[in-house]
Amino acid sequence: MPSALACSSVTAAGAALRPVVAMTVSDYPRDKQRVAIPQVEAQVVVRFGPTLSGGVDVHAMGPRRQVHRKFIRGGQRAVLARLRPGSYEAALGISANELQGAPVPLEALWGNADVHRLREQLAGTDSTQAAAALLEAAMSARAARRTRIGVAPAFLHAALERLQVESVGQVARALGVSERHLRRVLHDALGLSPKTYTRLKRFASAIHAAQADEDANWSAIATDTGYYDQAHLIADFHAIAGRTPRSLLAELRESDIAG
Repeated sequence: MPSALACSSVTAAGAALRPVVAMTVSDYPRDKQRVAIPQVEAQVVVRFGPTLSGGVDVHAMGPRRQVHRKFIRGGQRAVLARLRPGSYEAALGISANELQGAPVPLEALWGNADVHRLREQLAGTDSTQAAAALLEAAMSARAARRTRIGVAPAFLHAALERLQVESVGQVARALGVSERHLRRVLHDALGLSPKTYTRLKRFASAIHAAQADEDANWSAIATDTGYYDQAHLIADFHAIAGRTPRSLLAELRESDIAG
């Protein structure tokens, strides 16, 4: 059953911010079908299981644009670290635009020696929570060693916050930059276009609102989360999840119960 742990860019002064924005730990005592909504952040995933080489593997993957369904064999454990937009190159050694498609073994990004050392440390942990702490420490240390001047974290945070309720043009004017510049900065930091980012955030907001209300009013949820109307919300669910809103909500509940 998964649980969330509350937990970049680098300033000119040279102090790297923690790249991990959130950590999730999961234990799978039984076989289950996992259903995961899209994430706008890049992620680093550690898996533990008897079928894996050495009992553990680590890989990175870019943002997911679709609902992801995967069968997981019982006896596995996992730690998933979501990375702060703007921190990918410092933490992983790869830009957001390059981190696309299939998962990438961390060895391909950090090198065999560093990942071998991390894998040994992870294999020696006695709990998933301890593994999460090890992973976050390794990511933060890596980002600190690769300190470089980039987009100011405060600027990127302000842009992403405003983007959820304002157009790119409005955000650019509010922050005193050109729309072209803002689009380039956001795409470089996210690996997603601003339009895709806001679409996925709106989709996730609708799901969370429905999960918080057993008698979900989809028309009200559509209005509250920024959809033009309920029809547009339904169309987005079909495009991103391949399901109606009610069907996806039932699928997510079943996945949680099965965990």
